[in-house]
Amino acid sequence: QVQVVESGGGLVQAGGSLRLSCAASGRTFSISTVGWFRQVPGQEREFVATITWNGGNTDYADSMKGRFTISRDNAKNTVYLQMNSLQPEDSAVYYCAAGTEFGWRTRNPSFYKYWGQGTLVTVSS
Repeated sequence: QVQVVESGGGLVQAGGSLRLSCAASGRTFSISTVGWFRQVPGQEREFVATITWNGGNTDYADSMKGRFTISRDNAKNTVYLQMNSLQPEDSAVYYCAAGTEFGWRTRNPSFYKYWGQGTLVTVSS
């Protein structure tokens, strides 16, 4: 079993920044990929970014490239999502997820086995 817990959400003005954290615990050696997703009520969960646990390879949704940065600190078993130039349309619940398989469908929520409870990000205009 793997547990992931998000933190760092909050209220920020448009143009501001936030850094989200995803702390993993349990059988962390089994993690292959960690992803960030976001969801607005009534909408589907949206891919944000992923990072491989060991190699640090990253992937971003096109709309996040250049604004968001995903990184990891393996010593702390933590993955970060630095979000800059935030806009009201970035408001959502942000979820961290850990996958234990290997494959190419890392932008699909179904790839991930373990999910956190989410952290709310609200960007005011």
